[in-house]
Amino acid sequence: MDTSVKGGRGRASRVALIVAGLAGVSLVVSGCQSDPDIDITAYAQSIEPADVMYNQGLANLQSGELTEAGRKFAAIDKQHPYSEFARKAMVMGAFTDYRQGNYSEAINRASRFLSLYPNDDDAAYAQYIVGLAYYRQIPEVTRDQRTSAKAIAAFTEVIERYPDSEYVEDSQAKLRYARDQLAGKEMQVGRYYLERKEYLAAANRFRLVVEQYPNTRQIEEALARLVETYYAMGLESEAQTAAAVLGHNFPDSQWYADSYKLLKTRGLEPRENKGSWISRAGAVLVGT
Repeated sequence: MDTSVKGGRGRASRVALIVAGLAGVSLVVSGCQSDPDIDITAYAQSIEPADVMYNQGLANLQSGELTEAGRKFAAIDKQHPYSEFARKAMVMGAFTDYRQGNYSEAINRASRFLSLYPNDDDAAYAQYIVGLAYYRQIPEVTRDQRTSAKAIAAFTEVIERYPDSEYVEDSQAKLRYARDQLAGKEMQVGRYYLERKEYLAAANRFRLVVEQYPNTRQIEEALARLVETYYAMGLESEAQTAAAVLGHNFPDSQWYADSYKLLKTRGLEPRENKGSWISRAGAVLVGT
């Protein structure tokens, strides 16, 4: 895609960049001229062409020489900063950082590329790398899930901004996992409150899962826990509605069997109250 800047301000920016580049070259040349031990011709010949360095970096990457690949891509950015290969090297450098487990560096490099070239052909890939780097840092569900939220934001950007890219399908799969992690964390906190008979706090956590994360693996337990929590609070209609929605969507679930059995201890049975928030939320569940 065309990455040029339109309008007078764009032309002024390019002129400024060219002037700055020429100034840098002048400094190097004048420094070389003042030093009798430096051969300017040899210095110029020591700088490899950008395409050669880029292909070398790709070869290193393919052979598993990640450190050397990273050096090649970084060298292109320094020696040929305004070339087409510098743009490509920035993205591949981010991928190399990701492959090495240098996730913060990968995120920073890919984000820099996106800020400079948001409409480039490789922008979708750069955004995907950001998502991957956050995804690989998602901790177990018992720990803080802020990284999961960042992965969700990054993959959502891939899906919404680049809907025709080849990275959408995998982004959607990883997005589901990250959302499941967030839902799992809410369930953990909800169970904590439930065990301590802090029923209102527990109900709020389980409700959040039902409303915000309906298409995750946590939904069956969340509905069953709502049955248990509302039952303990004496809110029988809400408990019956939660059980009815659970049974309608997951009739063979063990969670539903346990909820049904719990209601029977008080002579109740699943019965949906259409005016309840649970009934409204049930309309978007997986099994509906």
